[in-house]
Amino acid sequence: MQARAISKYIRISPYKLRPYADVIRGNSVEKAFAWLKTCAVKRARPILKALVSAYSNARFKNPEIGSMAEVFVKEIRIDQGPIVKYFKPAAQGRAAPQRKRMSHIVIVVGKAQS
Repeated sequence: MQARAISKYIRISPYKLRPYADVIRGNSVEKAFAWLKTCAVKRARPILKALVSAYSNARFKNPEIGSMAEVFVKEIRIDQGPIVKYFKPAAQGRAAPQRKRMSHIVIVVGKAQS
């Protein structure tokens, strides 16, 4: 049994989100939730929301799941989304290209193998 949650078009660069995903990969949802909740950066919030959504989907699919400790993060992926390109004024009348990157988050959770 596994469930997943997908969060798309997150306005944070995937390069900034991937280190947080690496920390929670393979841990129980309870431990990942506690770690992300105490993380005092704005970047952890979209991952936390996707994790809670994946856990809720798992509980909906399998009602006998009791606590977060029974469910583990099987897979977490931070993919590159679309890039918004625009120009800002630069020195000597030039235009400097800017790129705002977006991310797609995919979290798959499942019960531990007994």
